[in-house]
Amino acid sequence: MSGPLTGVRVLEFTNLAPVPFAATMLSDLGADVVRVDRHDAVTGGPARPGDPLARGRRSIALDLKHPEAVAVALRLVESADVLVEGFRPGVCERLGIGPDACLAVNPRLVYARISGWGQDGPGAKEAGHDLDYLAASGALAPIGPSGAPPTPPLNYVADFAGGGMLAVVGILAALCERERSGRGQVVDAAMVEGAALLSAQLRGLLADGMWTGPRGGNLLDGGAPFYRCYTCADGRFVAVAALEPRFYAALLAGLGLVEEDLPGQYDEAGWPLLHETFAAVLATGTRDEWAERFAGTDACVTPVLDPAEAPHHPQAAARRSFVDVGGQVQPAPAPRLSRTPSGVPGPAPVPGAHTREVLAAAGFGEAEVRELVRSGAVAADR
Repeated sequence: MSGPLTGVRVLEFTNLAPVPFAATMLSDLGADVVRVDRHDAVTGGPARPGDPLARGRRSIALDLKHPEAVAVALRLVESADVLVEGFRPGVCERLGIGPDACLAVNPRLVYARISGWGQDGPGAKEAGHDLDYLAASGALAPIGPSGAPPTPPLNYVADFAGGGMLAVVGILAALCERERSGRGQVVDAAMVEGAALLSAQLRGLLADGMWTGPRGGNLLDGGAPFYRCYTCADGRFVAVAALEPRFYAALLAGLGLVEEDLPGQYDEAGWPLLHETFAAVLATGTRDEWAERFAGTDACVTPVLDPAEAPHHPQAAARRSFVDVGGQVQPAPAPRLSRTPSGVPGPAPVPGAHTREVLAAAGFGEAEVRELVRSGAVAADR
């Protein structure tokens, strides 16, 4: 891979969604990422080469409960710039690869920890998933239709945005600071705090008295008839986001409606009638007919594409926003840089496929590697 992080070496300790997503972002930006897989993950068979959360890196397999494997990990840390882990607080310390142990052998290391609740506090060691962190952060309550429970937005918000992506922000900030101080530090990325940060605009609307209705009754949560999705004649959907008056006027024109015959755009008392009117009109055409009708306008009407359709959208096709990796269509690296662009990511590795290669690069002799494999401290695919 090429990119602005070329030359940056990253150790990723395999874990669930936010850790591999952060490592994928770093790899996409050009970092040399070595994934530390579980010792028992080595099968000798094909991996999932099209897995976007494992693309573009090498893999070494260690049994971190084996003392010699811990010594191997610390030796790899010596030449690393970044370490990313997502274990529960205290686990890495018990294994002997916590921040103190790692920074002792490499004071320039940026040690990134992604957890649900953070590294301290009364609930730090409790189990949880994206939905739990969203619930506790206040970010979940506003999502979903009125009169129904909140709707889980997949695990986009806490896992990927609040956890993995914000961890990358912290890592990049720590790398920049290291240029001044020469010292590494610990990045504590808590998904519950990341989810809370992502709700900053909502907090502002609440403070200004601009978010007053129940769930599903406000401007951006589906309450506004000009900012929601509608069902078309073929059972598929369009997204309408005509917030500004000029965009709203374009929406009405495309629907064949006259503004003077309708309640005002921001007259909340008239929203039920507007919703009913828009729904009735949009139900008379198919999704793609409406997409064609509104193409090239500023009405902010967009077909709701399923994942298989999205790569074929004209804008995505023109910019090559999706790439083939390991025989699977995946999102291309983002964002784009003009002078040091990212290349096309490589496929996900077979667990342990690069054990010997990585150890040799770290200075282990062939006899040492054979003994580590024999002892069970490390595993190799071949």
